[in-house]
Amino acid sequence: MIFSSLDLAPEIQRAIDACGYSQMTPIQQQAIIPARRGKDLLANAQTGTGKTAAFALPILQQMVDRPKDTSADSPRALILTPTRELAEQLAETIQSYAQFLPLTVTAFYGGVKMTAQEKKLRAGIDILISTPGRLLEHIVQCNVNLSNTEFVVLDEADRMLDMGFLADVKTLLQKTQKNHQTLLFSATISQAVKELANKILKNHQLVSVAKQNAIADTVEHVVYPVEERRKAELFVDLIEEKNWFKVLVFTSTKAQADALMKNLKHAQIKAALCHADKSQGTRRRAIADFKADKVQVLVATEVAARGLDIQGLEHVVNFNLPYLAEDYVHRVGRAGRAGEKGQAISLVSREEERSLANIEKLIGSKIKRVKMPGYEVGDREAIFKNIEKHSRAPRSNKVSQTKIIRDDTGNKKVTKKKKV
Repeated sequence: MIFSSLDLAPEIQRAIDACGYSQMTPIQQQAIIPARRGKDLLANAQTGTGKTAAFALPILQQMVDRPKDTSADSPRALILTPTRELAEQLAETIQSYAQFLPLTVTAFYGGVKMTAQEKKLRAGIDILISTPGRLLEHIVQCNVNLSNTEFVVLDEADRMLDMGFLADVKTLLQKTQKNHQTLLFSATISQAVKELANKILKNHQLVSVAKQNAIADTVEHVVYPVEERRKAELFVDLIEEKNWFKVLVFTSTKAQADALMKNLKHAQIKAALCHADKSQGTRRRAIADFKADKVQVLVATEVAARGLDIQGLEHVVNFNLPYLAEDYVHRVGRAGRAGEKGQAISLVSREEERSLANIEKLIGSKIKRVKMPGYEVGDREAIFKNIEKHSRAPRSNKVSQTKIIRDDTGNKKVTKKKKV
């Protein structure tokens, strides 16, 4: 199905053409028409499927159909998202769809001064993208009025719930008009997401284009067994041997990210760092340099796992496996986007075997193991099976009993323990 068949406003179609879009993705085919008609949606769409256009285009079309003057402090559309990076990405993408419309698109997030954001609110914003915490700050200071908001989008709803934003989201929704349209998009449909949908959506339609926790079939999964202490060495060797040009690598902690950066600098590999201890400006520059091919490797923690849309990204590396198997889906979703091929590479130590098993169970397939010469770690499969065997084995119900043997004088001579 092609976009031109939707009979969108000429300005919107012109923007779609300028973005190079022609064919709609499955989520766009299913979501745009009912959303354009004002229907509430619960959309299950994995990252990289074109979901931003799936909710942004119908909202833009409705705003064109019912034009209104931009009002100070009162946005017509509100999009809530869990992270600063995703807020920026959404603003950039939606602005490209609205580039020929007289509409203002702005992103709000913490970590920057509120004064500049206050000025933008006073000047008027049509579409506001924000993290929940920062928007609540503006609500408390009476900088923004949501009573006239007509459209509300919860993007990455599952992640917002995981990060503890449920109370904030509910508070913000109470500030909006009762008859607004709500579009809830989530990569996974957990019980918590279902409960939220039932509370905030009205006679909603379910749209699902992928089985829960599915990963794009364009992504190839590979595991390299390696001792934890040799992961950095192996990573550098893989970059050089495989000639990887653009690599997004995830660590579990900021300390691990910092240590990996030192190893990459020592190997004279251009890299940038993106984690929570870095300023917003530093993180923005790191991502921009990576997108512009100024650096070869972007080292990131979970903060960058969602929302990054990087053209031509073929390799996502798990330097450490995530604590939650579901986060593996979000990490590797940076590759293989929009039908492009990608590779998810995991460097797995013996201590991470159980986490790997949980990931394989979640995605429903066994991940290919590749043994790198010089990095052998022994019979890992046997080790893991032995762990499983002992974890399932029933405990003995025998108890220890002490037997005292005394000499002729009555004193203790021998103490012996036996199982009875």
